[in-house]
Amino acid sequence: MAENALSISIRENTGKGVARKLRAVGRIPGVCYGKKDAPISIDLDPKQLRRLLEGGDAGMNTLLDLEVVGGGALDGRTVLVRELQKDPVRGRYLHADLYTVDMEQAIEVSVPLHISGKAAGIEQGGILDQALREIEIECRPDAIPNEILVDVSALEVGQSLHVRDIELPAGVKLRSDPELSVLSVVAPQKEEEVAVEEVEGEEAEVVEGEAADEGKESAPEAGDEDKASD
Repeated sequence: MAENALSISIRENTGKGVARKLRAVGRIPGVCYGKKDAPISIDLDPKQLRRLLEGGDAGMNTLLDLEVVGGGALDGRTVLVRELQKDPVRGRYLHADLYTVDMEQAIEVSVPLHISGKAAGIEQGGILDQALREIEIECRPDAIPNEILVDVSALEVGQSLHVRDIELPAGVKLRSDPELSVLSVVAPQKEEEVAVEEVEGEEAEVVEGEAADEGKESAPEAGDEDKASD
């Protein structure tokens, strides 16, 4: 068995009832498809899939070699996990979408960003604010990086780093918007400024309360209006 071999079975039946029965016996439903491959319903062992995805550094970009019980067109094909449905409470895998890849053709994937170095602005009292944690790239399946390093050493307070500033590995093309902000070094809010804002907020509440009281005093009571009409 190959190091990243994933055993699957082809299933004929679909639907919620079938899915429940599969999960009852320790398996989950899935579908396998590709750019030139029609969707095929499958089932697999979620524990084996978790070991493969969490056992290495590539995560969801781990290349998996299919081993189909009984053989078939998918046997020996290489796939990526395109979508993984999980139980929101227990985190158990519920359904998997597998995408067949051609090792000679480039594909688009999401790759996590890893911060490298310590921003110069941190020494100046700044705070590193990261807005983007992964980017979309295009490359051959065997050239997918586990992560992309982002060097923040030169960033000072008030400066930002954008997607266009990231240095990509050879053979990798950018697909994310180059103008997106990845991270910034922002100046911390001074205590004096916070205190002033709080005081201004309290004054505003007082003024609004006084205006409301004045409005109540000037409004005639229902009884007075009745008397006036008489």
